[in-house]
Amino acid sequence: MTLLEGLLWLTLNVYHEARSEPRIGQVAVALVTLNRATERHLPIKDIITQPYQFSWTLQKDSYLPDDPDAFFECLHSVYVALQVPDFTEGATHYHLDSVTPRWTSEFTYIAQYGSHKFYRE
Repeated sequence: MTLLEGLLWLTLNVYHEARSEPRIGQVAVALVTLNRATERHLPIKDIITQPYQFSWTLQKDSYLPDDPDAFFECLHSVYVALQVPDFTEGATHYHLDSVTPRWTSEFTYIAQYGSHKFYRE
């Protein structure tokens, strides 16, 4: 996988998971994706497309963004995520604050950024 392909997949993940979030929420989603890739020693695309990891990969017929402005905002958030220290403290999972998945009881809660709650194993 090339660097450019990794950046594209990371940006698509932020776009589909958090484009309506404030910048800090988008950066946090990017950091979680990067943390998983680092922890599992897998390319970004492989992390994102693993079954049942990111809901948008199961729900979309097309991964192409339909809002170019939002896509470029998400690209900027990815750039920021690659520059800042990991303020998620190694978070590898998150969920919307409107749901409580079963797995949360087995993980350490870190913080909430935007409408997502972040955890690590």
